[in-house]
Amino acid sequence: MRGNGAHEQREIGRHRAPARQNPLSSPFKSLTKRFGPLFSAADSRKLMAVTGLVGALGVAAAGGVAANAAPDEKVNLHTASVSRVEAENAATRSMTRTTTGTAPVETAPKAAPKAAPKAAVEAAPKAATQAAPKAAPKTAPKAAAPKAAPKAAPKAAAPKAPAKPKAAAQPVLRPVAGLDMVQMRNAQAIVQAGKELGLPKRAYVAAIACAMQESQLYNLASTVYAESYNYTNQGEGSDHDSVGLFQQRPTSGWGTVKDLMQPKYAATQFYNALKNVQGWQDMPLTLAIQEVQVSAFPYHYAKHETRAQQVVDALTN
Repeated sequence: MRGNGAHEQREIGRHRAPARQNPLSSPFKSLTKRFGPLFSAADSRKLMAVTGLVGALGVAAAGGVAANAAPDEKVNLHTASVSRVEAENAATRSMTRTTTGTAPVETAPKAAPKAAPKAAVEAAPKAATQAAPKAAPKTAPKAAAPKAAPKAAPKAAAPKAPAKPKAAAQPVLRPVAGLDMVQMRNAQAIVQAGKELGLPKRAYVAAIACAMQESQLYNLASTVYAESYNYTNQGEGSDHDSVGLFQQRPTSGWGTVKDLMQPKYAATQFYNALKNVQGWQDMPLTLAIQEVQVSAFPYHYAKHETRAQQVVDALTN
């Protein structure tokens, strides 16, 4: 056995001594064998150096295992050496082909990953959105509404002024007792003046009967007073200096020409004189009028009493 061992050692010595192979380094060598053609010559030399270092580490590890192992579990160093030689030769052949035989192999660029279909891309976030529980939207705290300014106390309604009594509707003016519209308007002015003085209807009848006798209920200017023509008139008279409906004389103190040419003013002057007659309401109408007018024909007023009553009734009813 010893002779055979020495013989084997001599045979090994004739060649390069095979390095011991660590079983733990075989994965690294397998990687070297697989990816060796992909590297350049310089990379191959670096790889050889790394492989040698790994192998040395493997031998040291194997020696430690063999020293500590039981006799029946010792590693067959001869078998490991042979395996290492074969692996090294294979690596040498691969690197020799890479450096001398062919040009460095260029690795084909990896194809860019295909873009996922648009529908899938859009569906993914939607699915994720649907799967994720929806967080309840936080509502911002509402700002406290500004308090309304206190309403001013309603102003006390001002007491309404008492409504003025409505004037009684004036009757439709229609001529009666054979009068025309001008005469009827003059009679209306006479009645209105008597109402304002608060006199009874008999006073209205006396005033209208007097105007019928004196001027036929027309407002007459005087030929004596040229001024009298400056005012509204329906004719003229020539009895001394008498003017207006009642033929009152300015020289006797009845008033100015201007005032006496106003029907309402002239009627008021007649009523004021009538009120001064003692017992005029009980006197015959013609005599009561005579006390005011002092006419040369005191009984002529009596013939107008009936018609005057008709006119007053028409204007007051």
